[in-house]
Amino acid sequence: MTLEEFSRVLLLSSGVLLLAVLAVRLAVRTGLPSLLLYLGFGLLIGEDGLGIPFADAQLAQVLGYAALVLILAEGGLTTRWSTVRGSLGPAAVLATVGTTVSIAVTGAAAHWLLGLGWTQAVLVGAVVSSTDAAAVFSVLRQVPLPGRLSGLLEAESGLNDAPVVIAVVALTDIAVGATAHTWYYFVGEAVFELAVGTAVGLAVGFAGALLLRRSALPASGLYPIAVLALAVGAFAVADVLHASGFLATYLCALVLGNSRLPHRTSTRGFAEAFGWLAQIGLFVMLGLLADPSRLPGALGDALLVGLALTLLARPLSVLVSLLPFRLPRTELAFLSWAGLRGAVPVVLTTVPLVSGVAGAEQLFDVVLVLVVVFTLVQAPTLPFLARTLGLQSSVPTTDLDVEVSPLGTLSADVVRVRIGPGSRLHGVEVFELRLPRGANVTLVARDGSTFVPQPRTALRHGDDVLVVTAAAERSIVERRLAQISRFGKLADWHDPV
Repeated sequence: MTLEEFSRVLLLSSGVLLLAVLAVRLAVRTGLPSLLLYLGFGLLIGEDGLGIPFADAQLAQVLGYAALVLILAEGGLTTRWSTVRGSLGPAAVLATVGTTVSIAVTGAAAHWLLGLGWTQAVLVGAVVSSTDAAAVFSVLRQVPLPGRLSGLLEAESGLNDAPVVIAVVALTDIAVGATAHTWYYFVGEAVFELAVGTAVGLAVGFAGALLLRRSALPASGLYPIAVLALAVGAFAVADVLHASGFLATYLCALVLGNSRLPHRTSTRGFAEAFGWLAQIGLFVMLGLLADPSRLPGALGDALLVGLALTLLARPLSVLVSLLPFRLPRTELAFLSWAGLRGAVPVVLTTVPLVSGVAGAEQLFDVVLVLVVVFTLVQAPTLPFLARTLGLQSSVPTTDLDVEVSPLGTLSADVVRVRIGPGSRLHGVEVFELRLPRGANVTLVARDGSTFVPQPRTALRHGDDVLVVTAAAERSIVERRLAQISRFGKLADWHDPV
């Protein structure tokens, strides 16, 4: 590539990125995932549009996996443990048992409706059975759902990539005759990959959090880089051990995102930026890989598979896997409709495409059309469905946001507290906080101005409060602020200073 060609690539890339950023505003207004607009950009600049050729399925698979790692890392880092804590059990069952049910039902439908052989049909079911983290995070976080329901959906979308990838790879090997193992071998392999992936993700997450809390890095911008490197490193370690790298990445990021690390807000912003970049690049690339002239021919098969998946497989998988948890019928109904598909199914079609499975190109076309059509149908209707089922929550999901910044060699930290609209810190006077002796409220920002508070100064919703504390007492400060935010000024302290 010459320097002139490089400049043209930069010009085109920056133009696409700017258009993609502007497209987010349109997506928010319409309720559609902006991912579909990015896919359209890829189709427009592709070989049948502006004439940019791209047909390397293997490169698409590698780049697709890289993008999914960043998307899952962003999802884990921005997911609050308080939101998913009570839903992690149901989400894990839905991501494993529910996914298995969905694969079986959709595979049977593909066999009978499309006339495919059983291996090919079940492969179709496996490819389309994963809900997409990017689609769920971008759409559902705009819908004010109860914390348990939104946490369940977010956790499921972060966890179910791992079993689906295992299933797609195994079925691809069977389809090309690369393995002669029995079914129970694959079950054992899946259990091993999920177990080791879980262990690696948690180990790297907790070890990384401990390391970063004890390290006073010289620049705040180094913390986001270190956190993202840990999340990506978890994928690499798990993959080297032949375990689930996607599960390791999500769990590692979930631990790091909820570990009260220094500069947590800037770290989340950094991760969100990389997540957006990964989503934009991924869908533009998939649009480039697609052949628009073949897509209309895949519409009929895509509708048949999509209807079986949406109206039969997804509701049945939700019912079977969540029945023991006794969720209300309204929540089960919403979960059944909210199984959004996105980048993951399309990326997974590159696995059989690279391996040379018969009919893999047709599978790519069918899945791409299915994702577009059913996202257009499902995503805009989710707010209406939530209102109809009485599931919209009026309770703010964030009542207190705490960010910590270390003061280098001073063995002290600055704790920045944002008092949300649901926090019971409202009306509490500074002296009533009962902070430890080594901590002091030094500044309050309110209504565009700042002032040094007095002991009798009452805090208000929307305040930004700075607390300077000795590093050794930081955890006590955070715990006390969280307790008062939840229970009010009369909160009972169980941990002595």
